[in-house]
Amino acid sequence: MDYLTVKWLHILSSTLLFGTGVGSAFYLLFTSFSRDLRAIAVVTRLVVLADWIFTTTTVVIQPLTGFYMMQLAGLPMRTHWIAWSLALYAVAVACWLPVVWLQMRMRRLAREAVERKAPLAFSYWRYFWTWVALGVPAFIAFLIVFYLMAAKPA
Repeated sequence: MDYLTVKWLHILSSTLLFGTGVGSAFYLLFTSFSRDLRAIAVVTRLVVLADWIFTTTTVVIQPLTGFYMMQLAGLPMRTHWIAWSLALYAVAVACWLPVVWLQMRMRRLAREAVERKAPLAFSYWRYFWTWVALGVPAFIAFLIVFYLMAAKPA
């Protein structure tokens, strides 16, 4: 594949990765605050689905296209902005992996609460606040990676 095609795939997948993350976080955050059990059950189910379809795919595509572009451009991995991007990407993915597990647990708890016509279990909120705590550094890491990819500072 030529450089332009790989770059386009890289940018497209980064947009899907970031957009899915921000969109999912927005809906899950505000739906949870609404305390509407049926809405929470639907949104947690859709957030988990979006993570499997979009996030998982793009988490794999990003490093593959990135490394391929580095090879095509003749850039060494020790290039300052690339090394920082890789480190921050690793931080974001390390935060995301437990988030997927948390979302699946939250989905189950929301579904069970709807079925029992009972309030959300306390563990839902413990998972939720852990999800928020992991989402903040992942979001910041991705913002910095976007900056580094665009600016390519020396």
